[in-house]
Amino acid sequence: MPNISKITLLSVILFCFISLGCKAQLQTNSLQLIETTPLQNVSGRIDHLNFESKNNFVFVAALGNNTIEVVDLKSKKIIHSIKNLHEPQGVVFIAENNSIAVANGDNGACDFFNATSFQKISSVPLGDDADNIRYDLATKKIYVGYGTGGIAIIDATSFKFIAQIKFSGHPESFQIDRTAKRLYVNVPDEKQIDIIDLSQNKILAQWKLSEASANFPMALDEANHRLFIGCRHPSKLLVLNSETGNIISSLDIDGDTDDIFYNASAKEIYVSCGSGFVDVFNQIDANHYSSNGKTKTNSGARTSLLIPELHQLIIAAPARAGSSAQLMIFKTK
Repeated sequence: MPNISKITLLSVILFCFISLGCKAQLQTNSLQLIETTPLQNVSGRIDHLNFESKNNFVFVAALGNNTIEVVDLKSKKIIHSIKNLHEPQGVVFIAENNSIAVANGDNGACDFFNATSFQKISSVPLGDDADNIRYDLATKKIYVGYGTGGIAIIDATSFKFIAQIKFSGHPESFQIDRTAKRLYVNVPDEKQIDIIDLSQNKILAQWKLSEASANFPMALDEANHRLFIGCRHPSKLLVLNSETGNIISSLDIDGDTDDIFYNASAKEIYVSCGSGFVDVFNQIDANHYSSNGKTKTNSGARTSLLIPELHQLIIAAPARAGSSAQLMIFKTK
């Protein structure tokens, strides 16, 4: 009996230690939930978000709702819904002409709206599955990934189609390296990253990924020449040298990631995962990275937005059984 009692006691102590360790892991990083904003009448999948700093508006691509929800971060309320869209996936605010560009997955159009009246002002048909969208202020060009292998280039002043870059698979997240004048593009169909020379709109190189696949989200540390790639099979964060394509580090993450953001001032990387967590990593230096625990969110909350000037990370949590859609607002360093 004494031996059994000792074994039982040790088992209890070990259980408590593991439980406390898991709890500590969830609480070691810098993220603090400071607010939740309900997204009333929003159902289905939520895709990407963008920010307008003058009014502190967040634009939410409510794909399953076929709307763009305009959320006022000051009042924590939806102030307008742009309706009758076609599976909006990407959204970006263009300050120079006070407009919003929306990439629609269903009909493949890139629609433009006035950011004050929210009236539609133009549309550029791209074929199908318009998805991620980026804006380059220096060149006043909008880049939209679409179809089975293309990125459209649109003039942000005239809203006219300029050119397209073709490759061999649907583009997921991509990032602009303004210094190198390059575009890095995740092409999960080919298990690779395509590197585009923006001076010629041509493919410079294609980096195959062997360690993990389903490479959907991407972030860029332009100063240190580092790419952060989120993979789903298996769930990994890969850190690549953006000049050579060499893998610098490989780190485990949670499942179903769809957004990554690099916080340059805090030297942290945030990986939002649909499994219900944000994984946080420290950038010790350009070549060394470590886990800084994880923060609980909601199931399906896989898209996010870092707003550096507000020191906030916003997580889009879709409606699930027992919970309504909402924005979860976390304070960062």
